[in-house]
Amino acid sequence: MNLFRLLSTHRARLAASHEIDPEDVFLDSQNLSELNLDQMEGQLERPIGKHIFYIALFVSIVLLGGFSYRLFAMQVIETDRYKEKADSNHLRKIPLFALRGTIADRNGELLAWNTLATSTAIQKGLRDIPQRMYTDEGGFSHLLGYVSYPKKDQSGIFWQEEYIGKDGIEKQYQIALSGVQGERVIEVTALQEVEAENVVVYPTHGENISLTIDKGVQAKLYESIEALAHKASFTSGAGVIMDVTNGEILAITSYPEYDNNLMTNATTKAEKSQIGDDLLDKRRKFLNRAVGGLFTPGSTVKPFVAIAALMEDVITPEQNIFSSGQLVIKNKYDGPDTVFKDWKAHGYVDMRKAISQSSDEYFYQVGGGYKDQKGLGIERIGKYAKLFGFATTTGIDLPGEEYGVVPSPEWKKKIFDEDWLVGNTYHTSIGQYGFQVTSLELVRAVAALANNGYLVTPHLLTRMETGSTSLNLSKGDLKVIHEGMHMVVHDEGGSGRALDISGMDIAAKSGTAELGVSKKLVNSLITGYFPYKNPKYAFVVIMEKGDRHNPFGAVFAAKDVLEYMRDYTTYTK
Repeated sequence: MNLFRLLSTHRARLAASHEIDPEDVFLDSQNLSELNLDQMEGQLERPIGKHIFYIALFVSIVLLGGFSYRLFAMQVIETDRYKEKADSNHLRKIPLFALRGTIADRNGELLAWNTLATSTAIQKGLRDIPQRMYTDEGGFSHLLGYVSYPKKDQSGIFWQEEYIGKDGIEKQYQIALSGVQGERVIEVTALQEVEAENVVVYPTHGENISLTIDKGVQAKLYESIEALAHKASFTSGAGVIMDVTNGEILAITSYPEYDNNLMTNATTKAEKSQIGDDLLDKRRKFLNRAVGGLFTPGSTVKPFVAIAALMEDVITPEQNIFSSGQLVIKNKYDGPDTVFKDWKAHGYVDMRKAISQSSDEYFYQVGGGYKDQKGLGIERIGKYAKLFGFATTTGIDLPGEEYGVVPSPEWKKKIFDEDWLVGNTYHTSIGQYGFQVTSLELVRAVAALANNGYLVTPHLLTRMETGSTSLNLSKGDLKVIHEGMHMVVHDEGGSGRALDISGMDIAAKSGTAELGVSKKLVNSLITGYFPYKNPKYAFVVIMEKGDRHNPFGAVFAAKDVLEYMRDYTTYTK
């Protein structure tokens, strides 16, 4: 009896402490007469099924069989392949880099060359990689481009085994400049120690190439554009000088430009930071405006509208049109009249004088017609513009070439979903509205005027033969255009009088293109050719986004470089 009380007291104390002994759990689960599993009154134990053991046995057999077969295949069936792979791990191939070809101008002046590895390159383990260097004169970065060097990973293995041209001539002539790299095969131990050198395949160095560029003229063209941009607050500019007989480019430059020596050889944190800053606005320094820049041409298209009008018998050279300073289209619905302004009242002007003084009103009427004066119409304007190579690439051997736009009713419908109006024809006739050209398109078209109607292909490699395409133009009609462009420079009231340079005889056409709705900014353009009587070179200079009231236009940059050519070269003779 006393024992029963002791046990009861012990169980009461345990219950009060909220602790349950294991034997109590088993006692409850085993001694309940009915187990209500839904109310979690207990748990039934069931034995593991035999199928689990069979599945585990099957999986084990499959895995063991797979491993066994793989070991057999590696050691017996594929012995040769793995032996070759093991030998390859024992042999290491080290690239022997070919010297990249040099780039020189037409006179043999080096523009890009190779030097021994710098101390910084040696510290980075690039002892055997010659460094690429470029002339430090301004104006060559877009032309020459830059390269990316071969690169190693942390283990010393090259993952980029060649120089890669990234822009300009370096990119365009990558294959010729690269050559063929060689290799040195060495035996190494497991500790990567060299045991022996087995085979050496010597590299074939890249081809040295010569360009049609004149280094001095190129540098002077860039210097003149840069100086004018600073003086007159133009944001940017571009210039091209080209041989009208064969398309050889004497100078081609874009302002502003990146530093190709820095792009290729930047090592310090400050230099890399400078590159990063330049890349933030790629269109400023990395856009080659001479090749890929699109500009509103303004009055520089007037000679092409004029030759079209003569070829289509729209007007004779001697016929006069009165320029009152504005052309007024009466409103048929009693609303306000539409006014198309000229930049001044020119009075009576014939074709030569209209080109010389750049009369807008004359070309409004010749282009779109007015009262009794018939006009070309937009279709024929587009036809002749494209005949001279506008709205298409020129085929120059440089990457990134773009092409311009000649407005048309289809173009307007696509862009604005609007019908074409005669006012659109008027504005297109003076190089406004949606008209856009590249520097190369414009210089090639002017060259076609100068060489009596042959469209040449601009190029930079001296040995390149490109040929030309005849436009089948009337020499008599061309003579009128030549005389008008000559008057631009040499007659009183001509819009390009600044190019009346002593010792030179130049024909030209200036242009001012209004930008945006407010028209506070303008592009200033000058294009032409020389010598007048025996044309040899055509030129174009475009200055972008300057104040419309600025008195200094592109003609002053052109004058600067042409005077240099007169004084220091034989090209003007």
